[in-house]
Amino acid sequence: MSERVNEEAKSAVTGPKPDAEDARAGAKPDAAVPVLGPREMLRWAWTQLTSMRTALFLLLLLAVAAVPGSLFPQRPANPSVVTQYIKDNPDYGRILDSLQLYDVYSSVWFSAIYLLLFTSLIGCVVPRAIAHYKAMRSQPPRTPKRLSRLPEYGTLAIPARAGIPASDAIHRAAALLKKRGYRVEVRDDDGARPSLGAERGFLKEVGNLVFHTSLIGVLVSVAAGGLFGYSGQRILVEGDTFVNTLVGYDQFTPGTNFQSSQLEPYSVQLDKFDITFDRESQGKFGQPIDFSAAVTTRESPDAPAKQEILKVNDPVSLGGTSIYLTGNGYAPVVTIRDGEGNVAMQGPVVAKLQGDNYYSSVVIKVPDAKPDQLGFVGFFLPTAFVTDEGVSFSGDPDLFNPQLTLNSFYGDLGLDAGAPQNVFELDVAELTPLNARNLDAGGITLAPGTSYTLPDGKGSISFDGVKRYIGVDIHHNPGQMYALIFALLAVAGLVASLYVNRRRVWVRAGTSEDGRTMVEYGLLARGEDHRLAGEADTIRKLLAAEWQLDPDAAATEPSSTSTPAGPAGPEKDQ
Repeated sequence: MSERVNEEAKSAVTGPKPDAEDARAGAKPDAAVPVLGPREMLRWAWTQLTSMRTALFLLLLLAVAAVPGSLFPQRPANPSVVTQYIKDNPDYGRILDSLQLYDVYSSVWFSAIYLLLFTSLIGCVVPRAIAHYKAMRSQPPRTPKRLSRLPEYGTLAIPARAGIPASDAIHRAAALLKKRGYRVEVRDDDGARPSLGAERGFLKEVGNLVFHTSLIGVLVSVAAGGLFGYSGQRILVEGDTFVNTLVGYDQFTPGTNFQSSQLEPYSVQLDKFDITFDRESQGKFGQPIDFSAAVTTRESPDAPAKQEILKVNDPVSLGGTSIYLTGNGYAPVVTIRDGEGNVAMQGPVVAKLQGDNYYSSVVIKVPDAKPDQLGFVGFFLPTAFVTDEGVSFSGDPDLFNPQLTLNSFYGDLGLDAGAPQNVFELDVAELTPLNARNLDAGGITLAPGTSYTLPDGKGSISFDGVKRYIGVDIHHNPGQMYALIFALLAVAGLVASLYVNRRRVWVRAGTSEDGRTMVEYGLLARGEDHRLAGEADTIRKLLAAEWQLDPDAAATEPSSTSTPAGPAGPEKDQ
């Protein structure tokens, strides 16, 4: 009965209940989702691109995108290898080529990631730099009303007999904090409760900005090196001269925007190459321990000659390039006469290192021989020994018993067709053998100063002597020095951002009823700072020493009216 009466009373107060259709008619429509226009979409995309999360993701993506460059041969480094790779793998070789996996570092997708990362870093750094500049010029945040709520808090009591008023205590505290590198602002120094706000650690954010700015500098430097740099290799035999022109290189890798006018017309002549071998150690006897190349350089054809020494890890700088010593070996000097008795070839032949003790392979191609072209394949031994089975080997890397062992062939070498060939390889499939160990004529074995007459009147070959050669790498990278500078700055900025802490200190003073000057202080860190307690202890000791107090004694207050802090809670840190 009571429930029915209560329901009727409730209906009388609220009125009759509307039916479902009336309720749906009077309901508010659902909130409409705002539609983003082109301008809003661009703003949203820019916000996403310039976030630190996106920058880190792009940096990781750039590292992943560079992986195919080490998995597949790259066309700028060796186009012939890429061509052969596509021939050997016709099923997927052309697919990889269409995806630009043979030109990774100049591909559209790698460049897009590179440019997006560059733009993202700039978008991150510029607004943060502006905000940090404004923060450095602004005053420290105002003093909280209740310092006791800060992570580090303490109090000191200056006896009345010391005669130090509250304003004087604040100014002395400000002087101490300034000596510790704080930026200090004194407030209400002529009031009853003067205070100060101090802040330091701006170097942390400066280091962070320097780190990200240096990353941009590294990206720009690397891009400049890839666009305008170049590198090349050249083999120099003693007495040879290299002139810095395109035809002077054995192999040349230009940058994307390289122009031949960038080549400075300098020259380098190899005068003598010396190797020092280990003759004392038992385990490493005969191993090379020092390389030294005496070279003559000229900055230009009209410049005076300069004598320099080229050593491993000690390049010669010339014409904006760095010349590195990367290899060495022996070059037997031979004279080859053709079937008509004419000198078809004369000079040193570079022997390619193949094994221990400078065991080297030798390939000689003589396309000018008449009536048939000649070819020779064999090996050079600096110190020749022969086993009981008749196998020759090199017993020492020095020239104690040099020997040249060759097989000879005649026929069409294939050079007249204009197709490029490897100078260290000879295709003998279409050639007719003249000398070999399995033929009646036998192989050719020569010592310095000896000669051999080829069978069938095809000519002769003489071993005139031995010279040394070196392999040099020549690099020009206009962004290399800048990349090093920015990399060092990035490390310095990272160290500063990791080890410098942003801290704020507030100090308030007031006079109690018994005449003592009561001082309270509080510290707050921006972010994690496990050394904040140590800083608070140091500040307490400095303040106690300034006023000749016991730093371990806490301030005792007879009543709550003697404390200089106000009753309200701490204000929000700004």
